[in-house]
Amino acid sequence: MASQKERMLAGELYIADDPELAADALRGARLAERFNATGGADAAVRREALVELLGEVGEGTEVRPPLQVDYGYQIRIGPGTFVNCGAVMLDVAPITIGADVQIGPGVQLLTPTHPVEPGPRREKWEAAKPITIGDNVWLGGGVIVCPGVTIGENTVVGAGAVVTRDLPPDVVAHGNPARVSRTL
Repeated sequence: MASQKERMLAGELYIADDPELAADALRGARLAERFNATGGADAAVRREALVELLGEVGEGTEVRPPLQVDYGYQIRIGPGTFVNCGAVMLDVAPITIGADVQIGPGVQLLTPTHPVEPGPRREKWEAAKPITIGDNVWLGGGVIVCPGVTIGENTVVGAGAVVTRDLPPDVVAHGNPARVSRTL
């Protein structure tokens, strides 16, 4: 029988308060706290803490604290990406951020999902769907990206948008829910 962590990593329903996952979450919280304390430190110290926290950090990537994660190890950020302060990246499923992405302050990348039915939700079942952000995307301040969304390369998402469905490459989108307003 698969462990709850194996179920989570496979994208299946799992029990969120499993002891192994709780230990992973505590590790993530401690490493995020360490990273978040580097705000005034030089870039090398900040990068060292970030590399320990996340699954992959590309060359020339900058993430400004504070950063909130569930585990950290399921987040991959490509080279040349900039993440402004206050990002929330709940990585119950993988979060993949491409190269040269610009992420505004207060952006939320949310992979967890919960059953709609009250019984399973009360029993602490949850699942998650991965988020993929293509190369050269710009997410304006306060954007929320929902579970399972892919945003195509070169796309711009306006501040405060809630992205509930995939966005194609080379478009501008905004609103709640985010809608394409023009092609680039």
